[in-house]
Amino acid sequence: MTSSHGTAVTTITPGTRVRVTQQVPQVEQVWSTTVEGTVVRFRQAKTGSWFAHAHGDQLWLDRLELRKADGELVTLNLDHYSQIEPL
Repeated sequence: MTSSHGTAVTTITPGTRVRVTQQVPQVEQVWSTTVEGTVVRFRQAKTGSWFAHAHGDQLWLDRLELRKADGELVTLNLDHYSQIEPL
C-alpha cells in the first residue's frame, strides 16, 4: 500500500515497530520531530476542510496510528515530508 503522498507503507503492517520523522519547513530552518512506536493501524480518513476545496468539502488524509513504548497512542497525519523507517 502506498499513501496518497507517495509514502511507501508496503511493509507497514500492524505490529511493525517504526520510527516516523516529520518535518515542517520554515523560512530559515526546518522543524522536525521523531516518534517511535508499534503500528496499530494505517488508514486513509476523510476530514472536513474548508480550505481544501475538495469534492463535498472533504479532504482525505493518510493517518498512521502508533502505540509508543509507554502505552501512549499517537495518530500521525502523514504528508510528503514524512519518513517511515521500519525498526
